Amino acid sequence: MSQRPPRRVDPDVDLRVPADRAELTARPAAVLGVIAAGGVLGAFARAGVQTALPYAPTGFPWSTFAVNVTGCLLIGALMAVLGRRRVGPLVRPFLGVGVLGGFTTFSAYVVDVHRALAAGAAATALGYLAATLVGGLLAVAAGDALATRLLDRGSGWPGRSTASDRTAGGDAR
Repeated sequence: MSQRPPRRVDPDVDLRVPADRAELTARPAAVLGVIAAGGVLGAFARAGVQTALPYAPTGFPWSTFAVNVTGCLLIGALMAVLGRRRVGPLVRPFLGVGVLGGFTTFSAYVVDVHRALAAGAAATALGYLAATLVGGLLAVAAGDALATRLLDRGSGWPGRSTASDRTAGGDAR
């Protein structure tokens, strides 16, 4: 008896949450399309920031740092909003994977560290490496906390669901 391979699922989809399961019904071509469109927008935004803040190989790469930490802040806020509001199945792929994925840049982060090391600025490279990691984690937490606080203030907003609604198996959305 042959077993079918497991179905591929977006790793951040919680199948216990009915609204998250709705993402599985979206057509793959539509998901890829919105990710690509969002990625273009995010990459343009990143290019704008990196043009405004030029890079010096031995200096701290402020543009990449600003992009990545800001992106982490926005990802934290987006996940808080998506966890509490009913949205269409293409919103998370468009904003989270596309726009914010195109905006943030781990590859440039690694290249910046390498360039600083190659230029003999080991202290700058290590400081940047640590600052981006810590800054990114703190920014995600801050984005989540800020968005949660704002959403809780507006608890009468349409589409609101509480954590107890989601964990009790119900869905107020």
